[in-house]
Amino acid sequence: MRGATSAKWVAGAAIIALAATACGSDDGDSNDSSKKPAAGAVNAKGIFSVEVGEPQNPLQPANTMESNGSIVVKSLFSQLVDYDAKGQIKMVNAQSVETKDSKTYTVKLKPGWKFHDGTTVTAESYVKAWNWAAQPANKQTNSAWFSDIKGYDDVAPAKGKPKAEEMSGLKVVDDNTFTIELSKSLPYFEYKLGYEVFSPLPESFYKDPKAAGEKPIGNGPYKFASWDHKKQIKVTKFDGYQGPDKAQNGGVIFKNYSSLDTAYEDLKSGNVDVLRQIGPKDLPVYKTDLGDRAVDKAYSAIQTIVPAFYGKQFKDVDPKVIQGLSMAIDRDTITKTVLQGTREPATGFVAKGVNGYQPNVAGDVTKYDPAKAKQLIKDGGGVPGNKISIQYNADGGHKEWVEAVCGSITKATGIKCVGDSKADFQADLNARDAKQVKSFYRSGWVLDYPMNANFIRDLYGTKSDGNQSGFSNKEVDALIAKADAAKTLEDSVKEYQEVEKKLVEFMPGIPLWYYKVNAGYSPKVQNVDYSQTGDPILTQIQVKK
Repeated sequence: MRGATSAKWVAGAAIIALAATACGSDDGDSNDSSKKPAAGAVNAKGIFSVEVGEPQNPLQPANTMESNGSIVVKSLFSQLVDYDAKGQIKMVNAQSVETKDSKTYTVKLKPGWKFHDGTTVTAESYVKAWNWAAQPANKQTNSAWFSDIKGYDDVAPAKGKPKAEEMSGLKVVDDNTFTIELSKSLPYFEYKLGYEVFSPLPESFYKDPKAAGEKPIGNGPYKFASWDHKKQIKVTKFDGYQGPDKAQNGGVIFKNYSSLDTAYEDLKSGNVDVLRQIGPKDLPVYKTDLGDRAVDKAYSAIQTIVPAFYGKQFKDVDPKVIQGLSMAIDRDTITKTVLQGTREPATGFVAKGVNGYQPNVAGDVTKYDPAKAKQLIKDGGGVPGNKISIQYNADGGHKEWVEAVCGSITKATGIKCVGDSKADFQADLNARDAKQVKSFYRSGWVLDYPMNANFIRDLYGTKSDGNQSGFSNKEVDALIAKADAAKTLEDSVKEYQEVEKKLVEFMPGIPLWYYKVNAGYSPKVQNVDYSQTGDPILTQIQVKK
């Protein structure tokens, strides 16, 4: 979530869509199909609304790394592959993706796919889009996602001017075939191709990319209709869509909310149809209010607070200090009280439901122990200034738990802790991008692809786009490189499990809890479910007559 999808940063308690698949386990009872409201007659052209916030950036696939923009981009663009409920690859726009050595991949497209402007989706549509997104001059937040491809360093060198405009590892074979050569073998590369950053772009995009970000033309199940900034985005069903997840409705209105409390009141009064998350204030009552239309379901995301390692406070901090702060947080009590049992205390850095997840990997570090917390902080030299802050977005329902975490830390250690509220998710992300975080920032992350690498390499690797804290550790980077060089997918997953164990020694963040979808929908819609990424599966939602 990259951060997490994707990935992608999670705005509220839920967010970002990976797929139109019903992934993840259902640990609540409200999604039991036997208890869902009875199905009614369907208006196939009916349009429903979903609660979101304002996207951080224009709707360019490679420039979206947060959940408000990602859910819209995902509706407009389909990928080469997707994942089934067990996290296995399934083809979407690709007819096949084959490799013999995990280094060179041959992609064959399903013929006949069209963009929303009627032009054909070809191999060139992918290769040209990826090359454009990788170029630093185009300032795409997700450009590093192409760094596995041979020739990326020539297009986007760490220093100096680019030596090339195209990655040498991408070659068009014919209209429906292209090859991807990586600089090194990567057993899980095929999984990454399901993330929106690898979308194709139509030729019209390049005439004015900025304008295209305001009125995107994709190849997905919905086509763009309108964007009234900070109010709503509307998309409508694309009748020419060739994918397996055709829309069962006429379109979607993404309604902008600056408060989850307001969104919930609108749900009850029929002014919005689908929520991605219920705010803390209404968690105690939403199941009673909504009955069978209440949703309680696990998905693959994790809430973490992360030190700004680029700042004076944590630049040279001893990891013992961060370990101590972690042990000063009473996760059990906070998740049971403030969060009403809607979260599960985290015991590691990788979200549940992901290939390679391992329970209790952090050991004592995520267990509440005030005495040990104080001792670790003392042994580590103390917190500079004896005060910390936690930056968060005020529109995501985070205020209550941030205050609770701060209260726990202060009570256990005497260290002053305050919330650092930003008006909305966009402002929060902009402050992170500008390296203006004063102390800690909230770092919710949902999967971009169902592998543990997505929660380790893409967040804590030195060169990763999702690494916004400035954390850099040569030993961790070397272990990540070793995991990427594994001969098989299974071996790579195991190697990343070893990296996760090592992270405890360096504490690039403090894991708090695993997310759950606690949401709901109106009587106007049916067949509502949420994917492994926590987003509602838009295409399968039906509007009643």
